[in-house]
Amino acid sequence: MSIPTKSPRARYDWFSRGDINAFFGLMLDNVGDMILMATLLVGVFQMPREFVLTKMIPGTAICVFVGDAIYTFMAFRLAAKTGRSVTAMPLGLDTPSTFGSVFLIIGPAFAAAQASGMDEMAAARHAWYTAIAMILASGIFKVASSTICGLIRRVVPRAGLLGSLTAIALVIISFLPLLEIAALPIAGFSALAIILMTLTARWDLPKRIPGALAGVIVGCVIYYAMAALGLGPGFGGEAGRPVGGLQATIPLPILDWLEWIGGNWEAASRFLPVALPLALATIVGGIDCTESAAHAGDEYPTGPIVFADGLATIAGGIFGGVIQSTAYIGHPAYKAMDARAGYTLLTALFVGSAGVFGFFAWIFYLVPKAAVFPILIFVGLEITAQSFAATPKRHYPAVALACVPALAYLALIALKQVLPTLELATLAPESKHWVQTVLMLANGFIVTSLIWSTVLAKLIDGEAGKAAVGLGIAAIFACFGVIHSPLPDAPLSTPWAAIEAMKATGRFEAAAGQTPYHWAAAYALLAVLVWAVSRFSTPPPADPDEHPIAI
Repeated sequence: MSIPTKSPRARYDWFSRGDINAFFGLMLDNVGDMILMATLLVGVFQMPREFVLTKMIPGTAICVFVGDAIYTFMAFRLAAKTGRSVTAMPLGLDTPSTFGSVFLIIGPAFAAAQASGMDEMAAARHAWYTAIAMILASGIFKVASSTICGLIRRVVPRAGLLGSLTAIALVIISFLPLLEIAALPIAGFSALAIILMTLTARWDLPKRIPGALAGVIVGCVIYYAMAALGLGPGFGGEAGRPVGGLQATIPLPILDWLEWIGGNWEAASRFLPVALPLALATIVGGIDCTESAAHAGDEYPTGPIVFADGLATIAGGIFGGVIQSTAYIGHPAYKAMDARAGYTLLTALFVGSAGVFGFFAWIFYLVPKAAVFPILIFVGLEITAQSFAATPKRHYPAVALACVPALAYLALIALKQVLPTLELATLAPESKHWVQTVLMLANGFIVTSLIWSTVLAKLIDGEAGKAAVGLGIAAIFACFGVIHSPLPDAPLSTPWAAIEAMKATGRFEAAAGQTPYHWAAAYALLAVLVWAVSRFSTPPPADPDEHPIAI
């Protein structure tokens, strides 16, 4: 297949054998994220399964369709401009945002709505509209930021931004799916071994079979073979029967949402401290992906790449999507496969059709989580490895520090298995204080990770003034509950309102010395100390990498 270009010397062969391999990799990555989202919302938060599959999935799939369609068009334009073959930029659902949206936006909004007295379906719609608000805010933020990509890179150090991503990738993306894999270890670990061997260790399978596809197939074969022997759950597992038949389902909730947001903006806006850092991460990720593509030989314009990602995210939100898109880092790998523009076009059509025409419900039903979730382990490891590779060696401690607040969030997830509402009344005083401390460290952990790692990176670079500014920002955030909120649902509030709520719920005594005032004062004092110490101390050497610290 070919299309004439402006150059008389070449024709753009936009589809090759490499596009088939690339398609399976990109498609399975996106389908895996959609399965993960549906599984967590239905299995962990007990949201109505039919609502998730018929309301949230179609718009999420449209987000991928629009984004990959635009990136396919951009590949044709670049080919026409340069007169040579190019590889399209890959786009898909952002895996950190999948976890962030589920655990920090949709799930809490659903639980809070039920606690307020809403029935199951009304609470699900409330959570859906809240997620739409955050997706639209993220998309608008990305579109607006596409013209100032360079400034964003200068203001936010890589250690700060990538550190917060590493925290999500290593502690959450790589751990939570592991629970599902370990639940069926024979099928799950077999699929994981093939995926890590092919995608991480770079072994080539015969006939250039895609590693992701091979891993899923092997996992499915073992899973269903065990089921046939009576040793496994069999068809559907815990997914339930597919919803309906093959029929077009394109929700368009935007009109009802506009009426809803008018009376619920204050409640929805408290999730902005989660949504915007995740959007910022995709912006810088888009910049990095564009530079990576240029290094591989395909020079796409950075601003339009980020702008297109923003448009895709907005389109997803308009049709009810709840996960933002992002440019994927894998362009050089797809180019090495000799992929062109066919794989992004196929991914757009397949994922879009799966969501709109309803056959994603069959994928959700037939593909066991133990077979597909190993792909997420690979994604988590890749994000972690790339975070360190893209960060100066001297900033490694800052990246590691960013993971600590995420560990608190992981501990909070475990606590909620025992104390679903985090009720403290039945606990011993020491246990109350420990649970409350974990809660406050976990609340707003994405922003906390970003600030902590940024401050440490600035100190390593000898920029104490900028580190003090970061600590000052943390003091303001802590005062109003953006980080370290003392309440389980982590609302944005004034410190006095938060203290009144703490007293009403019996948390004031458990959080002795940990009110919003205490946290704000701690960060403010740190800012003063950092500035004062820098006035009387010798700054670090110009190249700290040449002066390692002895341990």
